[in-house]
Amino acid sequence: MAKNMGRFSLRRIMDKQTQVVLFSSTAIALYGYDQGMMSLINTNYNYLSTMGIAPDSPVVGVIVSVYYLGCAVGAVLASKFADVRGRKPGIFACLATASLGNLLMFVAGMGSSSSIGSKGALATMLVGRVIMGLGVGGIDAVVPVYSSELQEDDSRGTALAQEFQANILGLNMAFIINVCITHSLSKWSEWAWRVPIIVMQIYPVLLFAGASLFPETPRWCVLQNDPERAKKAIRRVFGADEVEDRIAELTTAHKKEQEEGMISYTDMLWPGGSQFHPTVVTVMGQVNQALTGYGAVSVYGPQIFELLGFPVKIAEYITLGNYVFYFIMMTGAWLLIDRIGRRTLMIHGAVWLAISFALLTILGGLAYNRLRLDIPLLATGVPGIVVLYLATSVFGIGWLVPPWLIPTEIYPSTARAQGAAVSVIVWGLANFAVTLLTPIMFNNLEYYLFLVFAATNAFAGLWTYLYCPESGHRTFEENQAFFTEAAKEGSWVVKRVNGGEFRVLPGRVEELEEEVEVDVEEGDSGRKKKETKRKIKAKRDAHDETEPLLGRSSIS
Repeated sequence: MAKNMGRFSLRRIMDKQTQVVLFSSTAIALYGYDQGMMSLINTNYNYLSTMGIAPDSPVVGVIVSVYYLGCAVGAVLASKFADVRGRKPGIFACLATASLGNLLMFVAGMGSSSSIGSKGALATMLVGRVIMGLGVGGIDAVVPVYSSELQEDDSRGTALAQEFQANILGLNMAFIINVCITHSLSKWSEWAWRVPIIVMQIYPVLLFAGASLFPETPRWCVLQNDPERAKKAIRRVFGADEVEDRIAELTTAHKKEQEEGMISYTDMLWPGGSQFHPTVVTVMGQVNQALTGYGAVSVYGPQIFELLGFPVKIAEYITLGNYVFYFIMMTGAWLLIDRIGRRTLMIHGAVWLAISFALLTILGGLAYNRLRLDIPLLATGVPGIVVLYLATSVFGIGWLVPPWLIPTEIYPSTARAQGAAVSVIVWGLANFAVTLLTPIMFNNLEYYLFLVFAATNAFAGLWTYLYCPESGHRTFEENQAFFTEAAKEGSWVVKRVNGGEFRVLPGRVEELEEEVEVDVEEGDSGRKKKETKRKIKAKRDAHDETEPLLGRSSIS
């Protein structure tokens, strides 16, 4: 009885879609926790001694980076599993895998009396990192798909941005635990690095405990020819009055996809394949996100501030402040992403990041030569902190979420999980390279590392401006139409396809709403909005048969 009352109270407090966001947020927080966890473990003297490596050894970067190789493989395995067994079982399989990897990391070298590294400690840590990567990579592939399939077309971005804000909460949680324990026990303490690792187990425990609250996605159920289960899921998430309309839409979309045939990785990865163009957009989104340099800033935060002249302990506190500011400013992402669009945020974000890293190059150079030039630390340090804090917030608002969101919006249902997997694979490989090379670049380029990131951000902004379409406020099917039209046009440049309509969010929604509002019966206001939206789509489809609506866009 008490159990049922608890569930009833939770349902009254928040609707099902909000619960889905909370569930997905907790899962995605795992990735952020790992970043914050490793940033200080890398500098723990007992950890380095137990692993038998020197502080400046390339192996430090290898331990961090092999995790991303695990993520790449995990994305492939999890996407296949999620297609066959369901999005929700896929998530739980990934959680169990990540939990096992975390336990291996925790016990690596435990009980060793050697001061120069125990036999097998490094191997156990590497295996644990890879296995944890398998789980987290799978989560990063399946959770965005699960979440997007349970959200409205005009709120997918907001939902995923809220989930990725939890990613930054996980990063903060790990770093705060690290800082508190390290400064209480010292960098020579074994438990200063083991405790932050094992605390991560709280995430799988919470998610397994709340599993029964959430349904499978209706799209997956229809894909498996199980309409009755799909109806139950729709009823639980969207309400009973939505069942018939939504099941009809999903069934129609599924029949169309069946007619077009199943999509393989060959269709996605081979030039000329039916989904090759969306895959290039997906791949470059993750490559460009890695080129922003924020994988390095997240994992090697204290070392970044040391380049600006700060001593180790102060650099750690400044890094903590940066992470907290990062979390707060992520609110801007979910306030803006569905209002001004994914593409606009990425383009403007890349410009500001390029400028910021160019300024940091100058400030880093002054800090490096400050003793010779007799420049006070604060003269370069304070401006450097301000610039890097602002750059971090710009990355969070403009670049953290869109590369993950866009792949969930541009593929048909039969390829959505594979598309998300491709996204995670590229993310894993790109971040493997960045986190492996960053320590080497620290030692060889020093402050010129900032100049490298200035150039890579400029490239990311240019590519996005030319080739990345705006996918917000459009149905999955409407986004796929962009790639069909691009093929007909013979150009991938966004401004040349359909008069450039996909450069921004849809521009004629308000006009179409006025045209069909009279057709909607009076009733509950929320229901009226959803009814109107469906009639807009029907109106567009009918209109396209006589005079293509996209071709008459007022957007130039």
